[in-house]
Amino acid sequence: MAFRATGKCLVAGFALLALSACGKKAPAPAAAASPVAAAGVPIGVSLLTRTHPFYQELEAGLREAAARHGFELSVQAGEFDVAKQKDQIEGFLVRKVAAIVVSPCDSKSIGTSIQAANRAGIPVFTSDIAVLAEGAQVVSHVASDNVAGGRLAAQAVSQALGGKGKIAIIDHPEVESVIQRVRGFEEELTRHPGLKVVAKLSGRGSKDVAFKTAEDILQAHPDLDAIFGINDDSALGAVAAVERAGRLGRVTIVGFDAVPEARAAIAAGKIYADVVQDPREIGRRTIETVARYLKGEKVPPSDLISCRLYTKADAASEKGAAPGGAAVNATPSAAGTTTSKP
Repeated sequence: MAFRATGKCLVAGFALLALSACGKKAPAPAAAASPVAAAGVPIGVSLLTRTHPFYQELEAGLREAAARHGFELSVQAGEFDVAKQKDQIEGFLVRKVAAIVVSPCDSKSIGTSIQAANRAGIPVFTSDIAVLAEGAQVVSHVASDNVAGGRLAAQAVSQALGGKGKIAIIDHPEVESVIQRVRGFEEELTRHPGLKVVAKLSGRGSKDVAFKTAEDILQAHPDLDAIFGINDDSALGAVAAVERAGRLGRVTIVGFDAVPEARAAIAAGKIYADVVQDPREIGRRTIETVARYLKGEKVPPSDLISCRLYTKADAASEKGAAPGGAAVNATPSAAGTTTSKP
């Protein structure tokens, strides 16, 4: 087929590639399609930590869902250092990722980084831990129902103590999810007037710090009856302190997360019960929410996932043996879930 064109027209033809002759209108670019349809859509993820089993499971859930949607995840972690996490988010902004998922190291201090993403037009989603900073806009928050989980923990303490006793809370108030757990715990205690919180100190969510915090509490309150650890590192640190003080069996400990080490402690009777979360499901649902949003769908501002209690009866059931001691019976949460095998 003969093809006649001026030099100028030929350059244009090479540039457009899709034209069969000069003067034709170029077709609409493929980029007009939804970004979700393209493989390798970049998503930046900054977790609280990647060393804890909970966040390892959460990351696995993120990656499972991302593979289904053709997302390319860049997963990093602040490792409890909000300055490091801010640098990670800045890196995502430079890369111009399609979305950012963050589990804040500090729910308020991270606000300036979220605002920077807002100005850049990059949507932000939170997973497990919410942002509390004013002016920071988050599309959607996916997490456990931590208020209901805190209520479950208080119910377990009440049952263990027969509704009467002195309690300490090993806290981590910089983190939003912990704030919600403690809120639920304290709200539930108002229904049990025989229970009294005599100490509430931070363990920074760390086993080593929680151990020292628990030691201080035990020394200040020799008649203490129970400790609520806001995560399993806190609960396990408390176990070590109680053992060292020779008060194992006299101080009831309830934790939150039910990681393998805590489940073993429950089976051994060192921890009374744990509130169970589903971090893998949190990760999956976070990515599903991101995918729906990038497709132009409306997503809810929050998606809360129910918790349940894990007890010595559950530990014995997992091993196929009869329970060797008392266990918390099925206890309804605010969301209507009951104790069952995880």
